Amino acid sequence: MADAPLMPKATAVWLVDNTSLTFDQIAAFCHLHPLEVKAVADGEAAQGIKGMDPISTGQLTREELEKAQADPKHKLKLADAKVKVAVSKRKGPRYTPVSKRQDRPNAIRWLVRNHPELKDAQIIRLVGTTKNTIEAIREGSHWNAANLVPMDPVTLGLCTQIALDMEVQKANKNRTDLPESASDGTLAPAAGTQTLAAEADAAPASEREDVDAASVFSKFANLGEKKED
Repeated sequence: MADAPLMPKATAVWLVDNTSLTFDQIAAFCHLHPLEVKAVADGEAAQGIKGMDPISTGQLTREELEKAQADPKHKLKLADAKVKVAVSKRKGPRYTPVSKRQDRPNAIRWLVRNHPELKDAQIIRLVGTTKNTIEAIREGSHWNAANLVPMDPVTLGLCTQIALDMEVQKANKNRTDLPESASDGTLAPAAGTQTLAAEADAAPASEREDVDAASVFSKFANLGEKKED
């Protein structure tokens, strides 16, 4: 089925008022019923609608219009659009192939166990599941809970590693229960190590071992006397 012109009724009003086309020709071009076009011509329909010139809008060429007026059996053809506008896809739930849907509970089990900071909405975006399924797996009330095996959703092909890392990073960024300082055995910052070294060098002289210079030199003298003997 051919595409209809923009604002079909407004185009039909203009064609009725400015051309000698038949009702059938106008109806076929505007995707209307011939009786609707007749009602427009009689003033019974489309009252208050301003006619739109399809030639000025580039939807119909003058040559095509003249050809149709000369031949009542000729059907008008919509002119090719000079600029094609891409149709944006509506965002909806993530589609998961049928062959991989059976792996989703295992992937959810893996996410719940390894990344408990993830919210239900994030898990839904990653593997395309439902909130009820996530809650059932968390609580262990899933119908197949005994047979679930935690499996990485990236390995299963349910999401990409980049998407998973982004969701985990976002979840950790919003967490408020993280400790201020690391206490998991990680290395201390270099700045702290340098500070400790500086404090050790600045220790008071009283804490260092006293050294008697006379006793040291006397030992060297005793060594020289032994060699002469």
